Amino acid sequence: MNTQLDFAKAGIVTDAMKRAADGEPLTAEELRGRIAAGQAVLPKNIHHDFPEVRAIGRGLTTKVNANLGTSGECADLDMERRKLDAAVRARTDSIMDLSTGGDLTALRMFFLEHSPTMVGTVPIYALATEMVRSGEPLEKMDGDRLLRAIEDQCRQGVDYITVHCGVTLASMAKLERFERIMPCVSRGGSLHLFWMRKNHKENPLYEYFDDLLEIAHRYDVTLSLGDGFRPGAIADAIDGAQIQELMTLAELARRARNRGVQVMIEGPGHVPLEHIQSHVQLQKRLSDNAPFYVLGPLPTDIAAGYDHITAAIGGALAGAAGADFLCYVTPAEHLGLPDEDDVYQGIMAARIAAHVADLAKGLPGAAERDRRVSIARRNLDWEGVISECLDPERVRRRLQVTEDREACSMCGKLCAVKISRQATSPG
Repeated sequence: MNTQLDFAKAGIVTDAMKRAADGEPLTAEELRGRIAAGQAVLPKNIHHDFPEVRAIGRGLTTKVNANLGTSGECADLDMERRKLDAAVRARTDSIMDLSTGGDLTALRMFFLEHSPTMVGTVPIYALATEMVRSGEPLEKMDGDRLLRAIEDQCRQGVDYITVHCGVTLASMAKLERFERIMPCVSRGGSLHLFWMRKNHKENPLYEYFDDLLEIAHRYDVTLSLGDGFRPGAIADAIDGAQIQELMTLAELARRARNRGVQVMIEGPGHVPLEHIQSHVQLQKRLSDNAPFYVLGPLPTDIAAGYDHITAAIGGALAGAAGADFLCYVTPAEHLGLPDEDDVYQGIMAARIAAHVADLAKGLPGAAERDRRVSIARRNLDWEGVISECLDPERVRRRLQVTEDREACSMCGKLCAVKISRQATSPG
């Protein structure tokens, strides 16, 4: 079975590439070249058909992911249905099922059957949940069992998976030499860290990476190499453990591409604003411009309840520096499981950041929408304003215009646009 990367290297433009290039500033042939070079990925499992195929990477519009799924404290399929509906209304490019409560196989199938976009997972969550439910110690997990769990999800149709292959004995040793406020805030990373310390063994996903590649290649599942030692506080950013892991992920990305497996790399996390650009550039240089998938980043730790705004600030800067895929952060981050309104707000904030990044990148066509909405505002064309904004429903709902529709209620008869237009008109 050939993957999208295999086809791209062979000079073949697939139907999926043609679909993914629609609406992008690249042609299908240009996209094929970026995939062949490892600078773009097109996550699409051979067993998963969905309408909105997307590519992620260099020269493409910045994409947005929404994390959905249950927890052990709240496993409600109806809520997940509402959250998925909210994500689709907000026009997410991807969803990840991070469920750890309820029937995990059924939940995964629900997302695969109902999401119009690509679906990702973190397979170790399901295995750890299964072990906890059965009262089995987490240190009893082994490489064979983890690889079987990964293949089960790939067979089911998942398009991309986060795997924490860079949490190694070497990066763990670095972690022990640096004083962090929070040593490990990644769930997947912490599970590997716990297992390695209990068993005094190497991470099985690193040790048996070639076996992982065989599975991913069989189903054309894109690997998202997770940053298990991402900083969870800005005071912890850019330390030895994080950089050691990043270098390991860059090495593994090359091995994946050589095997015909599509791969992207995940990034932080909490990072001071002044270091975001340099960190993105470092990742791009180390990994030969592999697609970069970032959570936020969050440039402050004090904005609980408003972290979707914090993440939009960091995401815009990261995207402008070259990040390709923004994982949304909701207002519920650090507080609890998000509801459907949190999901909607998180996606819209991330989409704003993504568009700001595309403007900064100078992507062809990115500025045209801003120009069109500005012309509509100049002309007091309210329908034009509504149609060009990211959230037309919200604009229509909030818009308050005067009776003559010549101004909004903010300025009324003192509308600067109307007055300046009168001042510059002939006569």
